[in-house]
Order: sequence, then C-alpha cells, then structure tokens
Amino acid sequence: MKANPNSNMKPSFKHNLKLSNRLQKIEKMVTSQYDHIWDCCCDHGLLGSALLSRQAADTIHFVDIVPDLMAEVENKLQRFYANKHSTSSLSWRTHCLDVAKLPLASYQGEHLIIIAGVGGDLMIKFIEAIYQEHKNLTIDFLLCPVHHLYPLRSKLIELDFSLKDEMLVADNRRFYEILLVSSASAADSKVNKKVSPVGDKIWQSQLTTDLTTDLALSSDEHSIKHPQADIADKYLQKTLNHYQRIQQGKTNDVQHIIDAYRAVTL
Repeated sequence: MKANPNSNMKPSFKHNLKLSNRLQKIEKMVTSQYDHIWDCCCDHGLLGSALLSRQAADTIHFVDIVPDLMAEVENKLQRFYANKHSTSSLSWRTHCLDVAKLPLASYQGEHLIIIAGVGGDLMIKFIEAIYQEHKNLTIDFLLCPVHHLYPLRSKLIELDFSLKDEMLVADNRRFYEILLVSSASAADSKVNKKVSPVGDKIWQSQLTTDLTTDLALSSDEHSIKHPQADIADKYLQKTLNHYQRIQQGKTNDVQHIIDAYRAVTL
C-alpha cells in the first residue's frame, strides 16, 4: 500500500469541479457523516475532491491501482488541498492498490466505500473480498456499476446486505443505477430495507420528482429535460431488450431475469 501523508484541507478554497450528472448524483447520496470515505477506481479524483470540499468525512481516501493515475491525483490534491496553516482536521490520503485489499482495519471509525465506473462483475469480486476480510465491521457501500446490475444485486442479496437508498440516473445517453447499501442485514436495521433483485425505488417516479436530469436523445447540443418516470420507462425497456437478445441467442437461460423485470410496475 502506498499511503501519502495527510494534508489539511483549505476550507475557504472552492475548486471548480466539473462533475458529470452521474457523479453529482453519487455525491449527493452521501448524506451521513463518516470517519473514512474510500473513493475507489477514483479516475481523476473529481468525486473524492467534491466530498473533500464539503467535509463529508474526517478522511477521504483516493484509491486506484494505476500508479500514473494516482500520482496525477496526488499532485492535484497537494496543489489544491494542502494548507499547513489550516485549523481543519479534515485530511486525505492516496492509495495505489487493488480495491479488494483496502486496509480498513488500519483506520478506526465508520467507513463508506464508493465504487463506480467498473462492471458489476468486477464490483462483486471487490465486495466479496472486502466483506470476507472485514466481517467484524459494518460497512456502507455506494455502488454505481456500468452494467451487470442483476448479478450484482443478486450477490448483495446472497450476502444479506441491506438497502439504504437507490437511484436511477441518466447521463450522456446512458443509464446508471446507484445503490447505497450496508453490510448489516435488514433484519438488524430499523430503517434499511432488503435489496431487490431488480430495484424498487428506482422505478417509483413519484418519490423522485426532484431528480429530473438531462438526457440528450438527439444530436442537438442542448439536452432536453425529461421526467424521472420517462427515464425509468426507457431504462426498463432497454434492460428487457438486452436480456431478450441474450435469451434469443440461446447461450444463456435468462428467462427468470426477463420475468422479474416484466413484473416491474412503473
């Protein structure tokens, strides 16, 4: 593990972060205060920097396995968030390592692990490895895979994770599910729910009337505003079409997945 020295954030600094609509929604779903937030597969560190700027945790950890990328992120953090004279206790660290090997035991307190920008299949491997290594910890995960949602949700159900929140978002002509889950069972929580294999709240547009987003459906440079219900309908049809093509190809029997999505009520 490569862990760089803590650097106090400069509270008055307002960095011009250009977050995509997807990253904005992920950032807004962090509503609890944590001791440690792990921004995994952090790309250019934009999401973690946004969380750092609003002091969402005592320490923000930036994690990626690519050395050059992590060096770039650290240079930016040193430039914008290093202030030896700051009285803020907020800090950041960078880690060049495999997400499956997060050193959670080395940091006491409540953890939120954010994993985005990778497929659900790889996400499953990360979550399983972290869970098996840290069964004594209750960990929150904020997940936004690029595909393979049904297998990911099935694995979360198998591990008896509970759902804290979920959201459907459209960004750059693509759809993304965002899941905030806990390694604690729903049976042990008074507020968390069981994870649904196809999602629940993401289809309930009446609960997300304030979550309208831009979805460009033409070559026009101006995005068109669409209600969340329209986004949910388009996403459901796209998902069904995807699994129906797989079923027609007869390479894998996914009829049970098709039936589950057909049972969704918008």
